Amino acid sequence: MLQTAFTVWGVATTWLEIVAFVLALTCIVCNLFEVHWGWPLTIASSLLYFYLFYANKLYGDAWLQIFFAFIAVWGWWQWLYGRRFIRTNSPVSEKLKISCLPRLYRWAVGLIWLPAWLLLGLLLARTTDTDVAWFDAFPTAGSIIGQVLLGRKYLENWLVWLLVNLVSTVLFAYKNLWLTAVLYLIFAGLSIVGYLRWRHLLPGSTRV
Repeated sequence: MLQTAFTVWGVATTWLEIVAFVLALTCIVCNLFEVHWGWPLTIASSLLYFYLFYANKLYGDAWLQIFFAFIAVWGWWQWLYGRRFIRTNSPVSEKLKISCLPRLYRWAVGLIWLPAWLLLGLLLARTTDTDVAWFDAFPTAGSIIGQVLLGRKYLENWLVWLLVNLVSTVLFAYKNLWLTAVLYLIFAGLSIVGYLRWRHLLPGSTRV
C-alpha cells in the first residue's frame, strides 16, 4: 500500500493515501447529508490514515485517527439511537437532531481547545521525534472537539472543522502529503457547505 501510485512535481503519492482519500471524502459527504453510513467509513479511513501519518512522523494526527475509529462507533450509535433532553434537567427527551450548541458551551470549546493544544504540543515535543509538534497538536486537539460535536449533531461542529481543515491543509502540504492536503482543502469547503446546509435545516426559532 505504500508503493507509489503516481508522482507529481517530484512528489510521490502512495496507493494508501489514494484509498484513504476516497474513503475520507465519502464519509464527509455522508455526514453533510446526515447519512449514518459515514461513520463506518470513518473507521476504515482513520485506520488507513493512522498508518500513513505515523510513517510521516505526524504522531499527533496518527494517534488521533485511532481516537476517530473508536469515537466513530459512539457517533454511529448516537446518530441511530441517541436522544437529547428537551430542557436542562428535564426527563423528557427527543430523537437526536441538528441543534445549536448552548451559548455557554461555545465559550467552553475555546477554553478546552487552547490548553489541550498546549499540553499535546508539549507531549509531542518531549516524547517524539516529530519536527512539527505544535503545528500538529493544534488541529489534533480541535479534531477531538469537532468529532464530539458532530456525533451529537451540533451545528458548530462545522465551524470547528473549518479551522481544523485549513490548518491541516498547510501542515500536510509542508510534509509533502499533497493529495491529503488537497483533501483537507476540500474538507474546508465542505465544512462551509455543511454549516449552511445544517443551519437551513434548523427550526426557525433556533437558527444562529
